[in-house]
Amino acid sequence: MKTYSQDLRERVVKACDAGDKTRVEIAALFGVSTAWVYRLLQRRREIGSIARRHYTPGPKRLVDRDPTLTPDLEQLLTDETAGDPMSDAKWVRNSTKNLSDQLKAMGHEVSGSTVGRLLKKMGFSLKCNKKRRAGSQSPERDEQFRHIASQKAAFSQAGLPIISIDTKKKELIGPFRNRGRVWCRKPPEVNEYDFTSLAEYRAVPFGIYDVTRNEGHVTVGVSNDTSEFAVKALAHWWEHDGSRVHAQADKVLILADCGGTNGYRSRAWKLHLQEQLCNKFGLNVTVCHYPPGCSKWNPVERRLFSRISLNWEGKPLRSLGVMLAYIRGTTTTTGLTVKAYLDENVYQKSQQVSQEEMNRLKMTRHDTCPLWNYTLHPRREKPLDQPRFSP
Repeated sequence: MKTYSQDLRERVVKACDAGDKTRVEIAALFGVSTAWVYRLLQRRREIGSIARRHYTPGPKRLVDRDPTLTPDLEQLLTDETAGDPMSDAKWVRNSTKNLSDQLKAMGHEVSGSTVGRLLKKMGFSLKCNKKRRAGSQSPERDEQFRHIASQKAAFSQAGLPIISIDTKKKELIGPFRNRGRVWCRKPPEVNEYDFTSLAEYRAVPFGIYDVTRNEGHVTVGVSNDTSEFAVKALAHWWEHDGSRVHAQADKVLILADCGGTNGYRSRAWKLHLQEQLCNKFGLNVTVCHYPPGCSKWNPVERRLFSRISLNWEGKPLRSLGVMLAYIRGTTTTTGLTVKAYLDENVYQKSQQVSQEEMNRLKMTRHDTCPLWNYTLHPRREKPLDQPRFSP
């Protein structure tokens, strides 16, 4: 009950006893609520008094009775960054129960729920990890981005093709869970475990994104993700699409990640580019690799792969035909079109390329970041022998 003065209480009760006004009118007259008037009269009937209730103070708060509790709790929450790998120290998860057990061992009588309330007052809350740290960056990172921009501008101004390439995440073909949700009356039933041994195939989608034409070309392999497979996909794109839409072009710019089967360190990648793209079609192929840790700036990632993932999210890829259909059905409001092909060839891993074969490449490295930028020129001679494969 609200603590109004004793004088006001007496005048309200006197008005009620007079009986010439209703309870609502009395409440409006004295500026109180009708419910308070009824509670005041009920209090008089029950205990015979309308005096204010005197509240006795409760026990002191735990932090007042135990002033060292908060500092000790803060000490327990200190980041564990100074651990000695040679010691036998054991760390446990900082749950409220574990923290209360540790505080009890230090002489504090505190429960897990109390620890939770103290943590909230101290500004703590349950949080998950957040990816923010990019790690160490290459000192040539900005220089490489400027060089890629200049190459793209030069090729675009000359009307030459610019393509962005990469291998998408491998997909298990069969009744396997695909992340995401879809509108349906009954959720699709899938396998409980995503074991590769249970899959009909492990599909390897290699994507080619034509930057100037906003077109995607995806070759889905069922073998290993190798440099030979990547270049075969590039050669197929040029033979069936690129040479038709870029009929006058004798140069092509390829934007690729720094690692993987099309990485700048791969000898097999350069050898197959020389043989299957440059020599076979008479193309001058310029390759610019994005710096380490910068794959998200590769156009194929955000303009092609992200759209494909959105198109099939929540839908199991039960067969290769279903996967190819989802890829071909991918589009955007900006007019993206995607073609998809199936490559059933078998590609061997661990291709060995000798230094002699590398010396025979007709390759020119750029002055800017020469490891990441180079141009391969066609040779008008007998093709190189087939590369050797390790057993």
